Amino acid sequence: MDIVDPSRREVWQRFVREGILDQARMNKRIAESWYLCRQNNVNPFDGKGKIILAAPLLAERKKRNQRLLHIAMPILEKLQKYFQETKSILLLIDPEGYVLYAKGNQQVMEMAEAIKFVEGVKWTEDEVGTNAIGTSLRIREPITIAGLDHYSVASHQWCCSAAPIYDEKRELAGIIDVSYPVNHYPFHDHVLATVVATAYTIEQQFHMQAKEDELELLKHACNMKNPDSPVVICNNKGNIVWVSRCLRTSFSNMLDQSLENVCGDHWVIKSKTPIYSSVHHDMIGYRVMLQKAENHDFNFISTTFHFAGVIGKSAAFANVIKSCEKVAKTDATVHITGETGTGKELIARAIHQNSRRKNRPFVAINCGAIPKELIGSELFGYEEGAFTGAKRTGHKGKFVQANGGTIFLDEIGEIPPEMQIALLRVLQEREVVPIGGIKPIPVDIRVITATHCDLYQLVREGKLREDLFYRIYVYPIKVPALRERKEDIPFLIQYYCQKNNWPVSFSNEVIQLFMTYHWPGNIRELFNVLERIRIEYGDHIPSIPELKSMFIGWENQGEHRKSEQKTLSYREQIEKNHMMEMLEKTKGDIARAAAELNIPRSTFYRKLKKYHLI
Repeated sequence: MDIVDPSRREVWQRFVREGILDQARMNKRIAESWYLCRQNNVNPFDGKGKIILAAPLLAERKKRNQRLLHIAMPILEKLQKYFQETKSILLLIDPEGYVLYAKGNQQVMEMAEAIKFVEGVKWTEDEVGTNAIGTSLRIREPITIAGLDHYSVASHQWCCSAAPIYDEKRELAGIIDVSYPVNHYPFHDHVLATVVATAYTIEQQFHMQAKEDELELLKHACNMKNPDSPVVICNNKGNIVWVSRCLRTSFSNMLDQSLENVCGDHWVIKSKTPIYSSVHHDMIGYRVMLQKAENHDFNFISTTFHFAGVIGKSAAFANVIKSCEKVAKTDATVHITGETGTGKELIARAIHQNSRRKNRPFVAINCGAIPKELIGSELFGYEEGAFTGAKRTGHKGKFVQANGGTIFLDEIGEIPPEMQIALLRVLQEREVVPIGGIKPIPVDIRVITATHCDLYQLVREGKLREDLFYRIYVYPIKVPALRERKEDIPFLIQYYCQKNNWPVSFSNEVIQLFMTYHWPGNIRELFNVLERIRIEYGDHIPSIPELKSMFIGWENQGEHRKSEQKTLSYREQIEKNHMMEMLEKTKGDIARAAAELNIPRSTFYRKLKKYHLI
């Protein structure tokens, strides 16, 4: 059917009004999407972008997708020249539906901006209705959505052609899209073919980059200082690409084999250090130090579980990774316990990324950082007019945003009692009723919770419902404090240096100094101290007294900090941590830190004194 056929408007109007659709007159994929949009309560009379990342968050997301951008950008720039005489825009989207790149005709860019179709926007079916980007993300196929095929009116004036991009592992890397106004489509028939061909070209570059990454791994191996140590270089898949001289007899003909299979009962992993690309800066493999297994009772750290952090050699953390690997294969509800700064969210993300839901949303919310009167609307959403000040279009809560993926409820113990009943219903029924709404919305989610306190103690104190406790405390994982895994500190330091391209080498004396400190702030505090050293001394290695001035002096204030933490509420502690992190980020610039946190400078100074930061 032609995109300007007036009968299509009648089809759309009847479906919006009555939910009735003559599927014989519709593309199967579009009809399927319309039904999903109606089921998810997408507003057909809107469709403008709602979730738009602020500049720092967009920069962070681009960094997370830097390999995709590095590979795709030269190709997209060439394609842009092909389309420069047409009234169109070219877009690159990440696997979660966020627009990373948008460029094209100025007039069309202004049209797109009017509906919030801009860089940083989340352009998925459940946000803006049926559209080429969101539908291609869901069905994993190329598709063109034209005019009234779109579910929401904001996109009725657009034609869009999108195709998925897969990396060398056949995992979804992103989406490429060309969009243009309905009344400017003289090249309409060729757009989808061009988009598909471009996606294929990018995919080929992923394969070529993978080969180049392996060459870089080999160069890394050649430059090692101790080639006679029992060292193995593995790629991201956990397959061996190089072994040191002393292992070549044991590991003969084992290249491209899984390290886990090759080690068997004879070798154990002593350390596992990530290696980053000098070109696109993503992790490309691991340098693995092995040692002979003294007996068969050892902790083997899996190489099949992808963890975007440091595993090290401690048995305490190896057991955490083992637990994560087991539970990631299931949909069981997970509860993560651990002190502040131990990396609970990193563990939750790792479970999600290694699960069947890895290509669906991961939505994190800190229950302790939201005012009690707002937490219900944040979690469950609200309907239009639910309360004074409510958005005219209503709001989708975090549970609906996480549909199909994972929701991470950090500091679950901070949920107020009046919200616990509503949360219990969601966990039992797997459906959400927005505030002010009547119709329940079904959600397919994996739930991960976390807390820094004793959850069952909250039950005994009457602060947490017992039935809710048993709903969330299904598979507990305890993340050890840094003082319980001090043998991992050298690897954490090495990880920080590599991640920040900081070419320094700390002496054993310095490392020992780090390992004698009690690290009340755990890994977050360790990285903060390293950041201070990097800012203050650059590539110069400070002396031991200079180092002590960076953090050992805090030890004298240990008792004061403990008493202070007892008097501060949890929200005050969160606020203090945010202020400290922003001061680190702005290198002590108080005016800029206050502006970044949107706090008046006078208030910021007052809080600095309150928290004994000045």
